[in-house]
Amino acid sequence: MLVTVESGRAVRVAGDPDHPFTRGFLCAKVNRYVERTYQQDRVLHPMRRVGPKGSGRFERTTWDSALAEIAERLNDIRSSSDGAQAILPYSYAGTMGMVQGSSMDRRLFHRIGASMLDRTICSMAGTIGMRMTVGANAGADPEGIPSSDLILLWGTNTLTANPHLWPFVLEARERGAKVIAIDPIRTRTAAQCDEWIGIRPGTDAALALGMMHVLFGLGLEDAAYIRAHTIGIDQLRNRVKEYSPERVSTITGVPVETIVSLGERYARSKAAFIRVNYGLQRHRGGGMAVRTIACLPALTGHWRRAGGGVQLSSSANFTFDKRALERPDLSPPVRTINMIRLGEALTTRDAGVGGPPVRALVVYNSNPAAVAPDRNAVLRGMAREDLFTVVLEHFQTDTADYADILLPATTQLEHWDVHLSYGHHYVTLNQPSIEPLGEALPNSEIFRRLAARMGLDEPMFRDDDVTLIRQALGGSRGRLEGITFETLCEKGWVRLNLPKPYLPYADGGFTTPSGKCELYSQRMADMGLDPLPAFTPPYEFPEEVPALAERYPLTLISSPAHQFLNSTFVNVESLRRAANEPECLLHPVDAERRGIAVGARVVVHNDRGAFTAVARVEEGIRPGVVWAPSIWWGKFAADGANANQTTSQRETDMGHGPVFYDNLVEVGLAD
Repeated sequence: MLVTVESGRAVRVAGDPDHPFTRGFLCAKVNRYVERTYQQDRVLHPMRRVGPKGSGRFERTTWDSALAEIAERLNDIRSSSDGAQAILPYSYAGTMGMVQGSSMDRRLFHRIGASMLDRTICSMAGTIGMRMTVGANAGADPEGIPSSDLILLWGTNTLTANPHLWPFVLEARERGAKVIAIDPIRTRTAAQCDEWIGIRPGTDAALALGMMHVLFGLGLEDAAYIRAHTIGIDQLRNRVKEYSPERVSTITGVPVETIVSLGERYARSKAAFIRVNYGLQRHRGGGMAVRTIACLPALTGHWRRAGGGVQLSSSANFTFDKRALERPDLSPPVRTINMIRLGEALTTRDAGVGGPPVRALVVYNSNPAAVAPDRNAVLRGMAREDLFTVVLEHFQTDTADYADILLPATTQLEHWDVHLSYGHHYVTLNQPSIEPLGEALPNSEIFRRLAARMGLDEPMFRDDDVTLIRQALGGSRGRLEGITFETLCEKGWVRLNLPKPYLPYADGGFTTPSGKCELYSQRMADMGLDPLPAFTPPYEFPEEVPALAERYPLTLISSPAHQFLNSTFVNVESLRRAANEPECLLHPVDAERRGIAVGARVVVHNDRGAFTAVARVEEGIRPGVVWAPSIWWGKFAADGANANQTTSQRETDMGHGPVFYDNLVEVGLAD
């Protein structure tokens, strides 16, 4: 991102036209970053709560006073019978980067022995699924897509969530590739594809197994690649016999002829690219779904060629020295609390996993009062008067309203950082473009100062941000070879030390224990999981829970609105105006059964909670599915609620991830 600065003020942001992947444009959200940075509601000074929790009433205080109070409260907890495990850090990717996301903060919490946070809310189910199959969450290079002859955009709304991929897709299409979207919703991406396959939510593994049934039946597998670079082929062949197109059709809702056609087209392709995204792993069998899809290119040998393979993320290729940054060696044995079970952690005596109750919560780079599942439980927990809550933020979010101390943090325009990517292979340096607004400080500096106030005087707490960047680069070895702070300063970004085209598994080289693509996974067997690809029904799959489905017959998907990045950008007025108001999309058949007309105000509800929205009625969604683009801050919704009033704290089969889209609801007219 290029920032134009005039008289010390940022006036414009733009994509870097020299960047090989982003190619000079920004997404609709980041295009508004200047507007976001200078918004009138920006938190610019330390604040102390003066009203009831959740009221959002604060008075201005000083950094000295705020840090002194935080240090005293945390040290009191450390020295109490509960100990430091009663302190819970809570963060994710609201501000991304190795320095502002996971450096000085981790050192502090590890050093004092606070509870660990299992950061699972986005991608862990799919990450583990990839690891069990190919060895790491690393796949095909998207810059090879122009050489693809078939592209499956599977569970990804690319134009909203990954727009820089789309020009590569268009290049492939111009060369004759077909582009197919597999998604329960005819998203803006699906509308631009050659074909939309409207699958039932949570059934992606079954479709992949049906494709395998077809390709084996036609004898279109790559026997040489399978023999040299996979294990478990005989067991997989037997498993796939269970998934005939007819059976798969009953599971997925996809017509038999579509399953057969898709399987044959995929098998006859020479370089099919599958882009899977995080939506399809947000149900009970999410890890298995990604693991099953990840087996496909090994069966056809598509890994051999540019443009072939599967990608969930490129993140595992970025070998930053996280141990040097985070210092996990400092931590004594402590409990780990899953971030998606925050409601349970804050409302049960032993935080749900044993040990003392959570007495202090330090939130940064996240807005759990909006984004965490089972929102009603989360808000009950955050409203506890005996919970000391510190929030580092840019704005007064739903979470900030519950803070005892609210601290002003810098934005990307105001601090140093170094970034990996989960969509390409370029390391990016984030240089500050402007001075911090008001009294805002980088997260790293806030935790430096807090460490000093808490009496932690080790030299590691005095490392500045540039030193941290150098530590992250870890001596520039392996895939980071040649990437130094100095080379990043020259250009702003540098490609990882990878060849072009990058073909990670053309000759095998899988990073599994066997060194092969593990169609049969002994590790999964040892974990008590099915070692072979399989369809795992969602917790709330109608056929599995008929009584529940009779009461709540619709499956809710609450993926981000085009204008929002989860809960980030919701308070940017121009973007919120474009999103208009919370809405839900219903198929005409479902709307007619409920007497719901376009524009009607409706209530989406289940036993966990409810929220209101305005109805849209279109055929671009499967019957039995409702879509509520999210994630709205409660304070910007008419009823103060959002889709997470209805989601559960249950976990995926692998990685302890969330099951946001494993969620049965009913929709009715609001009173």
